[in-house]
Amino acid sequence: MSAPCVRMSGRCVSQFLSCFSRTAVRNGGFRQFSSSSVSRAASQTQSVTDRVERASSPWTLMAAVCLQRLPVISSECSAIEQQFTHMMHQMELEKSLLSDHELRLLEDAERMSRKQADDYDSDEEDDRGDQEIMLTQDLEDSWEQKLKNFQPALRVTADVDKDLTSSERCLADSLLLLAEQQVGGEKLWLLPQTQWQEGETLRQTAERALASLPAGFKATFLGNAPCGVYKYKLPKAARTESSVGTKVFFFKAILSDSCPPAAQSAPFLWVKKSELQRYLKPAYMMKVDRFILSQ
Repeated sequence: MSAPCVRMSGRCVSQFLSCFSRTAVRNGGFRQFSSSSVSRAASQTQSVTDRVERASSPWTLMAAVCLQRLPVISSECSAIEQQFTHMMHQMELEKSLLSDHELRLLEDAERMSRKQADDYDSDEEDDRGDQEIMLTQDLEDSWEQKLKNFQPALRVTADVDKDLTSSERCLADSLLLLAEQQVGGEKLWLLPQTQWQEGETLRQTAERALASLPAGFKATFLGNAPCGVYKYKLPKAARTESSVGTKVFFFKAILSDSCPPAAQSAPFLWVKKSELQRYLKPAYMMKVDRFILSQ
């Protein structure tokens, strides 16, 4: 008896709710929206909000390029690296097989020993035996002569290494480009930067900052996303409602072509990571140090 009552009560409640929902929709003039229309309206609202925020942002946007010249030669090995290299060479020598040239030398030495023996029979030897012996010896002599005449290039060039405007200095280290720029009433050494303009991306702004330098560097940018950001506020006396401070976004790039040495009065320098603290402000240096590798 209780089971039919439960079914009837459940049916009555569901019918009442369905009738109520149809009546409310018909009387209130409600309309169903698809998920695509809702998401499209939300994206349009968000884009309008972003444009309004950018237009009314009190921060000045700038983009800077972190241009690095990668090491040209390998760095000097430490004491433990030299020991490990010697050990690997010794293991390779003990486990290696003889090369074709070494096998030819052994064959030539055996042929010469047979010729010096009393029971030597020339008919058993190949007609080209003497020629092969001479060719093998000639090869070794020419290789030794080339080795004696070879003069390796200097790893350290004192004159070039002291020239901070040359990208050919300190070939075993990674160098970073600094440019002298006017900030307010002061000239500072900074990563090349310029102000963002309406209609361009921040990467395009960084490319324009690099192209504005007189040397005409050719670089390969490593991505469209910034690798770091530096934010600073203007002095309180210079702040306004529309101008509070500046945000600088950094983009990484690699020097893809060597450039000729510039004049001593050039407004840029090539420095190592250990030399950055001589030219950069401490707060600026702290932000830059996070995304610059020493090698």
